Amino acid sequence: MAGSPGLAAFCLKVWEPVVAKSRRAVVFMDTPCAEILHWCGGVELFLSAGALNVKEFSSFESGAKNQPKALFVVSSAPRGRALDVIRDVVSQSSFQYCIVVTAVGPGEPEDRANYEQLKDRLCEWMGNMNFTAEVMWAPLLLAPVAPHLLVTPAFSFLFPLLPSQDLQAMNRSRPDKKRFPGLGDVDLASMPQELQHHIRKLVSGLNFFLEGIGVREECYAVGHLSRIIAGELANCPQAKNRRKTSQSKASLVFIDRTLDLTGAVGHHGDNLVEKILSVLPCLPGHSNDVMVNMEALTALRCEGKNEDIIAPGCLAQPNNPTGKALWESMLSMKQKEAVMEVRRQLVEAASREKLPVKMSMGRVTPEQLRFLIQLFKDNGQAIQNHCGVLQLASSTAQVLKHPQYSKWDNFLAFERLVLQTTGKTELPRVLNQLYPMIKSHNERSNDDYNIDDIIIILVYIYSVTGDVQVNSEFDAAESHVKKALIQAFCDEPEPSPLLQKITGCESSPELTLEKSAAAVDKIFTTLRDVSKTRTHLKFFHSVHVPGSNVQQASYKPLLKQIVEEILHPSHAEPVDIEHMSSGLTDLLKTGISMFMKVSRPHPGDASLLILFVIGGVTVSEVRMVKDLVSSLKPGVQVAVLSTKLLRPLDIPELLLATDRLHPDTVI
Repeated sequence: MAGSPGLAAFCLKVWEPVVAKSRRAVVFMDTPCAEILHWCGGVELFLSAGALNVKEFSSFESGAKNQPKALFVVSSAPRGRALDVIRDVVSQSSFQYCIVVTAVGPGEPEDRANYEQLKDRLCEWMGNMNFTAEVMWAPLLLAPVAPHLLVTPAFSFLFPLLPSQDLQAMNRSRPDKKRFPGLGDVDLASMPQELQHHIRKLVSGLNFFLEGIGVREECYAVGHLSRIIAGELANCPQAKNRRKTSQSKASLVFIDRTLDLTGAVGHHGDNLVEKILSVLPCLPGHSNDVMVNMEALTALRCEGKNEDIIAPGCLAQPNNPTGKALWESMLSMKQKEAVMEVRRQLVEAASREKLPVKMSMGRVTPEQLRFLIQLFKDNGQAIQNHCGVLQLASSTAQVLKHPQYSKWDNFLAFERLVLQTTGKTELPRVLNQLYPMIKSHNERSNDDYNIDDIIIILVYIYSVTGDVQVNSEFDAAESHVKKALIQAFCDEPEPSPLLQKITGCESSPELTLEKSAAAVDKIFTTLRDVSKTRTHLKFFHSVHVPGSNVQQASYKPLLKQIVEEILHPSHAEPVDIEHMSSGLTDLLKTGISMFMKVSRPHPGDASLLILFVIGGVTVSEVRMVKDLVSSLKPGVQVAVLSTKLLRPLDIPELLLATDRLHPDTVI
């Protein structure tokens, strides 16, 4: 599955006019744009083009007196909080020339008028109406993690709505007669304003991306939020005009993450990168990269005040060809192969630098990798020559040695046990097996599951089981687990970041019995919602394959089912993959097809298949899609787009977020 040659290239190309404006300017950039830039070449792009500095987009930043030019790069429309920040920075600086680049195109005439007004306001804030102000637009939407894998940092919060609680929240503000019976009845116009704004912004960005790679797409959807987004794109006036002139065909299939959370929290993936993402801390301000400790390459001791003295390494290596090639290999290889490839690259780098490398065969150990990395210690030129490989090798060594890494097999063993006993009537039995594993802080050893782990396992259980049969036995089993969790919450000396988000309590004394009980009730309401997400599907209603006399029960990922259905040789019309019509022409075709044999579009028709997972995708899923397409239909190019790269802990955070319906406008 080589990515379409235009995908990653487009992501880089959109930065060119922005970078060209940065000469002799101080650049202020918001977090989502900075994360996209990180995968496209980083700050070096601006500094090598003559930018004086690159700063955070914040009211606490400003330009120096001898810096007359500013460039603002923002992922949102220049209004609200974003506009306040621009005003604050400009007002406390000495700029004579301001450029604002926004990732949101002026779709409506009203937007264009606002952009024109903004020029006058910029001059006003600079203190002279004769100074120069520009407002530009650039489609800064996608970060190319790999040629076939693109993510949207500005939408990392976007997550499909849940069947009962989100529906109830929307219905509360509607008169009784106009309440929605189910999520399938909700349309964009009836969603909260903030969510509408973000969906339109995503659709606009995708339209320009598809224009940039020159394709005419047919839109398909699996899931309620996906249906709304796909429908918006299919009927967007700019998209309709673009499709008239585009030459190449593509199938764009939107998929709701909530339909299969089993794969998102499961530990079955045999992939090194997935473990690195799960174990190492996030790079600050990023949702798709991690911090790699580079202390081993220096003589510094990072303790106390010196703790943050060494800049962390990371996974993205856009400016280092060898590092980039190794990263892409790690994404697509099994763990054992990837670890051996990391060692091979390290040995090769050390040999090139004539360092005293010892050849070693057999199993790769973290100590062995650490020894090879330390050969480069204090050798500035050698570190610079091979910095990409050294960062990726350091991340590998740190993960293989990490305490959380050793738990991976424990998770996998319990998940296999769940698969063997899962079924609508067996859920109480599964919960009873989990109950003794829920231990308070004082009872836990390092090998036991902590509270975060238990919540992840619960999401796995309810997602793989599907629609739950509620009865007295189930209620009793759930009640036991709830009581144990409430007690564990109360006994936690320091609530984890996830526990703080769920309970709203930052310290142990705040976490009262009442607050713990309310938080646990919310978790189980959400879990029951998770079990209902596939009930409207006819073909993709289960991700669990029951065992038989000859084979064990197994998990069959929804993404795998969707790709198999799309590329099935029979080319039958898919049952659950809904084609989104783009207006009257399609309706006429449907009407005619009642009397004549007119074939409707099929997602397997195009030579480029784009899967967009709303709510995040795992590295293992991307690799699975790549391998599956190669075996089923090698001539098809496939790309996976998603709102973010997932680690298991992301899912409870997204599921239990309090602002899913009212996401804050990103600035």
